[in-house]
Parts: sequence; C-alpha cells; structure tokens
Amino acid sequence: MPSARQSYTVTVPEEPPAAPLPFTKPQSRRKSPPVSRSMLVSTFVGLLINQAKNSKNAQGLVGLRNLGNTCFMNSILQCLSNTHDLRDYCLRNTHRTDLNNNCRANAALMEEFAKLTQTLWTSASNEAISPSDFKTQIQKYAPRFVGYNQQDAQEFLRFLLDGLHNEVNRVSVRPRVPVEDFDHLLDDEKAKRMWNKYLEREDSKVVDLFVGQLKSSLTCSECGFCSTVFDPFWDLSLPIAKSSGEVSLIDCLRLFTKEDVLDGNEKPTCQRCKARRKCTKKFSIQKFPKVLVLHLKRFSEARIKTAKLSTFVSFPIKELDLREFASDNSMNAIYNLYAVSNHTGTTLGGHYTAYCRNPSTGEWYTYNDSRVSPMSSSQVRSSDAYVLFYELTNSSRM
Repeated sequence: MPSARQSYTVTVPEEPPAAPLPFTKPQSRRKSPPVSRSMLVSTFVGLLINQAKNSKNAQGLVGLRNLGNTCFMNSILQCLSNTHDLRDYCLRNTHRTDLNNNCRANAALMEEFAKLTQTLWTSASNEAISPSDFKTQIQKYAPRFVGYNQQDAQEFLRFLLDGLHNEVNRVSVRPRVPVEDFDHLLDDEKAKRMWNKYLEREDSKVVDLFVGQLKSSLTCSECGFCSTVFDPFWDLSLPIAKSSGEVSLIDCLRLFTKEDVLDGNEKPTCQRCKARRKCTKKFSIQKFPKVLVLHLKRFSEARIKTAKLSTFVSFPIKELDLREFASDNSMNAIYNLYAVSNHTGTTLGGHYTAYCRNPSTGEWYTYNDSRVSPMSSSQVRSSDAYVLFYELTNSSRM
C-alpha cells in the first residue's frame, strides 16, 4: 500500500444522531401459509426500488455525520452506496448467504457496511446518520484508521474493499497454488489460466464487481523476445499529464499505458538471452471490471513535503470508450460515470465530498457529510475530482 498522505484540517464532531429506524418492522406470526424470508426481503426491496423510481423523494439521499476528520470515509461510503449491484447485494441481504456458506466467525465489517447501506436506503427521514459503528469495525480491520486524523480516500477504499472481500470470499480455505509455467501458451489462454488461478483463492461479490486484469508486456531490445504477465487490479492509479491547462482522462490513460524504456539499473533479465538487457515495458487491459475505479494521482511525494496537482482533468460522464487500451481491440469497453470522490484544499488542509448519480432515478447529488443536495450533471467535472467510479454499460458486458 502507498503511504497515507496526511491533511490536518480539524473538523468538530457533529452531535450524535437520533437512533436510526430498523431495516424491517417485526412481523407478527401467522398460522396461514408460511412465506419464506428471502421472498419477503426481495418483495420489500423491489417495492423500495420501484417507489424510488416513481417518487420525487428518492431513497439514498441521507447524509453521514462527520465524526471528526472523517469526510474521507463519508465520501467513499456514499460512492459505494450508489454502486448499484453492491447496494442491492446489501439490501437483499445476499451477503449473509456468502457469510453462512463459509461459516465466517468474524464478519463484523461486512455486517456493519450492509447495515449502514440499508439504513441509507430505507430510512423514512433524510436526517443524517452516524457511521460510528462502521468506523469501529474498519479500524479493527485496519488500525491505521484509528483516531481522527484526516486520511487518503483512495487508500481507505482499498482497505475497505479488501476487508469486505475477505469476509465474503466464497473460498473458505485458500489452497496452495503450485507454480506453473504458462509461457508456452498463447496470451489469451495464458490470461484465462492466470485469472482462474486467482479465482481459486479470491472469489467474492466484491471481486465480481471491482477486479479486472492487467497485461504487462516486456520486450527485449536485443533479441525481440516478448514476455507477458497478467495481474489482477482493483483500481488504476493514473499519472496526470503535465500541462499548463486542461488535460483529458484519455491523456492520463495514455500516459499510464505508454511504452517505457527500462535501461541502466532498471534493466530486467531477458528470459531468452539469460542476461540483463535493455527492454521496453507496456501495460494494456486484458479484462475490464464491471466497476472501474480510476484514481487520479494528484498527490506526489517530494523530498521535503507532499505536493498536490490541481490540474483540471476532463472526463466523460457517459460513454467513456476504453477500447484503445484493451489487449484485444475487438473487446467492448464502454463505461458511464456514476460517482466521484472529490478533494478540495491542499495537503496541509483539505476536505472530501462526493458527487453521485442515484441508481434509481439517474439524478446527480452532492454528498457533503450531513448535507445532501441535488446538482446538475454539468457540475460534476472539476479540478477537485480525485477518485472516479465508472460502470460498464449493459451493451459492453460480455
């Protein structure tokens, strides 16, 4: 994990919230024909979603209280709450099936995350709620979040997704995976084999949604031999192209995937030459995830202090076409934006907010801790954008 970038804004904790309403009201017992619990939950969730679509008072428009410099956490939680498939996974209590199948003794983080998501989407009032119970669990899983220092939102997202995945991993006992030589295989077959080996150990709803596969190609300048490696990725950290003005997200992706020369002390060992050689290295995307998280590297570690880039990065709201970055150009890879985690201020003092598109109504809202307000899609792009959340369009899903 990269080291945390510290900001030192002091935020006064807000007043404790009123007790949240329960997810469902207690049901009185009947002697009439029994109805399964799963059917009740599915019916209830369906009614909620339909009501949200047909009502001006859409669900999911509930703020989160700032517990003291926890805006980084609130921003990411709201982005994840508006992740359609993850939201439904929690609302339908499907996560409990995965927990029960694996007899998890420790599933408190997933339970608190699901409980918080359910409250955000089923609360009868729009009064902000406290994420204190959730914070207790995330800091048990990742002690770096103990206390009330400002933290980096992207690092928090990484730890949270890792924790949720570990608790709902469909693999209860990770097998020892023997080292196998796939170099004799064609790239597509090699990629499939390496992906399947990954799923033998890491297989969850979180992986289903957020994990893709990156292809790294290393070409020897002496003999021309090209070796390939395929690795899973949970997000892509993109360098921001240097410019005195505006740059595009495509510019950042091209910079990330551009061919680099490895020479001098960076020379790798060529598998064919059996010696260190000057090589070129290039990334491409082998497998696109359903949810693509793009992290704009605004913070750079200098020798003395951390600096922040305020460059305006223009990114599309709809139809982000990533086919030019695919290992196979025939692959469909069209994405729509649905959430942004923003950072305003500097490295010495800053604040996080979120812009999210409601998955039920399609309308955009600003989430600023306790405050939630409507916004226009034309306001989503700003120089404060830090973490972008894109979802694969239905026409692109393979």
